Amino acid sequence: MRILIPVDGSSFSKSAVNFVASRTTLIQHQPDVELLNVQYPVSARVGRAAGKDLVESYQLSESNKILKPCMATLKRAGLIARAKYVVGSPGSAVGRIAAEDAADLIVMGSHGHTGFRSVLFGSVTQAVLASCNTPLLVLRGDVAPKKDSLRIGIALDGSKYGVAAARFIAKQRDLFGVAPVVTLMHVVPDLLNLVVPGYFGGKPRRVREPEQVEAMQRAAFEQAVAIPKKLLEAAGLQVNEVRLTGNNPGDEIAAYVKKSKLDILALGSHGRGALRSVTLGSVSTRVAAKCQAPLLLIRLA
Repeated sequence: MRILIPVDGSSFSKSAVNFVASRTTLIQHQPDVELLNVQYPVSARVGRAAGKDLVESYQLSESNKILKPCMATLKRAGLIARAKYVVGSPGSAVGRIAAEDAADLIVMGSHGHTGFRSVLFGSVTQAVLASCNTPLLVLRGDVAPKKDSLRIGIALDGSKYGVAAARFIAKQRDLFGVAPVVTLMHVVPDLLNLVVPGYFGGKPRRVREPEQVEAMQRAAFEQAVAIPKKLLEAAGLQVNEVRLTGNNPGDEIAAYVKKSKLDILALGSHGRGALRSVTLGSVSTRVAAKCQAPLLLIRLA
C-alpha cells in the first residue's frame, strides 16, 4: 500500500503521522509511506535579492525541521518512510504528487469546523479534494484513533460510490487492523409519517399503509447493502447492517456515528473537480458538518 502524508508541522499533521504509526497490522506488511512537505514560493523580488542558492537552502532547512521528527515517529513504529519537499501551492502540490506516485491513500489532518456557515475542512484539504481523486482520509482535529482494530462505518445510498468505499476497505483491510468491524448504513425515507391533506375539509391520510412502507424500505435497504456486504465478507471482514429512517440522510448518519462512537466513517462521493464548486456531495457535506469522526472519502473520476 502506498500512503502519502502531507505534513506542515501542525498538531493536525502530526495526528496523521501518529495514525499511520499506530497501524500495527499494516506495518507488518511494510507499506510504502512518503512524507511530503510543501514550501511556499518566495516572491520574485525576494528571490532576486536573496539569490537562488540562499532561498533553496532556507526552504530545505525549513522542510527538514518538519520532516525529520515525523520520520523519527514512523521509524520508532517500525516504518522507514521516504520524505521530500516541493515548492508550490500545498493543495494542488499534494494532489499532483499523489497522482505521480500512484498513491493508494492520502492521510492528512484538518482542523475543520462544524456548521454550514464555516469551512468544513481547512483550505489545503479543500484544495486536495478538488485537485485529485485519490482516496483521502481526513483526521478531524488533533486526536486520531490509536487502536489497531477499528470500527468503520460506510454510508451507502445504493450508488456506485458506496460500493467503491466498500471495495477500498476490502482491498486495504490491513489499514484497519487485524479484526476490524464494518457497519453498513443506509437511510430509508420515513414514508410512514408522510401524509397528504384531506380534500374539502376531510381528514389527512397516509400516502402508504405500514405494510407497504415496510416492504419498500426493506427492499431499498437490501439492494443498497447487497454488493458492499458481499465484497467485505469475501475479504474476511465482520459486517454489521444498520437501517436508519429519516428524510435527511446526512443528519441520520452523523447521529449514528456519534452515538456508536465509530472510529472512521467512509463516504463515497462524486464531488466536483473545481475549487469554485462543491467538492463533496450534499449528504457528505452534511455529515462532515455534523460530526467530527475521521472521514475516509472515496472519490470517483
